[in-house]
Amino acid sequence: MTDQSPNGSASDLESRIAALERKSWRSTVDDSRSGMETAFWAMLHALFPEEARKHLKVAGREQLLAARVYLDRWIERLEEAEEKRAADPPHEKIEIE
Repeated sequence: MTDQSPNGSASDLESRIAALERKSWRSTVDDSRSGMETAFWAMLHALFPEEARKHLKVAGREQLLAARVYLDRWIERLEEAEEKRAADPPHEKIEIE
């Protein structure tokens, strides 16, 4: 019997197994991904085809852009109010006897 298999040598198979082990949930936990996060992404890839995932990514980006516009406008209003307060010094109350 030889060391060769129909799919390649034993060392080739060992390197393929090592590559698969690196992709396991344990390796993603080591890369600061929780098991729950890994499970979520695995489910997302299993349920949604590639085209759907692309659309979801674009939609998420659009939502973040909308939030940016909202926050920028909020910041502008705060700055305008601050500038208005700086332009109108507080009134000094003078008591008359």
